[in-house]
Amino acid sequence: MKFKVPVISIVGRSNSGKTTLIVKLVKELKSRGYKVATIKHSHHHFELDTEGKDSWLHTQAGADAVVVASQNMTGIIRQSPKAPPLTEIINTYLQDVDIVVVEGYKTEAIPKVEVFRSEISTELVCRDDKYLIAVVGDKNPGISVPFFPIDDKISTIIDFLLNLRNKS
Repeated sequence: MKFKVPVISIVGRSNSGKTTLIVKLVKELKSRGYKVATIKHSHHHFELDTEGKDSWLHTQAGADAVVVASQNMTGIIRQSPKAPPLTEIINTYLQDVDIVVVEGYKTEAIPKVEVFRSEISTELVCRDDKYLIAVVGDKNPGISVPFFPIDDKISTIIDFLLNLRNKS
């Protein structure tokens, strides 16, 4: 996959702490002056629009795409028969950021950090994935990628990720 900006995927089982880690990563990256985008992969139907609002009415009328733009925010709602490829999302809409952090996309050929909680599972989701670059968790799974304790300073994990990005 060829992206125009660096991409890192945070993977793990449900309730392992993926979102919590992403929030910490975003806050730390922003504090260092980076422009950050996030993408959440969902297997479920979801709604971005509020029933009764103009944009919802546009969608209900059959618009294939609805854009809501204001002074400081833009939202795009597109109807699609299937999820667009990750490369299309990033290369079309997120070219102006420094890094993209995605939640999920565990089968994609992108660098992954797995969040591992031993009380949730005894096995990693991406144990044999050649794109797994690190594990953040409560117990070291004993594999050949760096391990960071879940309660480590987030700056340690960010430094590791930025160092990898600078090497590529």
